[in-house]
Amino acid sequence: MAEIEFSIDSLSKSEKYQELITQVPALLDPSVDWVANSANLSAALKEVFGWLWVGFYRKVSEERLQLGPFQGPVACTFIHKGKGVCGTVWEEEKALIVPNVDDFPGHIVCSSKSKSEIVLPVYKDSQFWGVLDADSENLNEFSLVDLENLKSLIQSFEKHL
Repeated sequence: MAEIEFSIDSLSKSEKYQELITQVPALLDPSVDWVANSANLSAALKEVFGWLWVGFYRKVSEERLQLGPFQGPVACTFIHKGKGVCGTVWEEEKALIVPNVDDFPGHIVCSSKSKSEIVLPVYKDSQFWGVLDADSENLNEFSLVDLENLKSLIQSFEKHL
């Protein structure tokens, strides 16, 4: 794997994503398992955007997601299908942007500092595998710019599952 460095100080959000989209394929190593790749992708996103929390939850049964590699404060270990933002994304198999987590019915509070959230489904061989979850200390942090670019990064990640 090549070492990568992000030069992002003066870039717009879209430019930061383009830098990531260009460099992440070199970061994802086909010779390692999902743990290493998800850890590195989480670290890259945290480094570039400075979000409160970013990481993965992986499906471990027909009813539960389990915490995977992440960057940020401690998190909930398990999330049940249909519960909270991550469980809802699993149940509906569609991404969600939550501008204010306090307005989301059934939001699971892992950190009281979290104010907004974006969660995207991840697939392996067209089957639901888990979610990428990102939380911010700011309200309205996430937009369609994040959604579209994170989808692209997830597609790169999915190739290494």
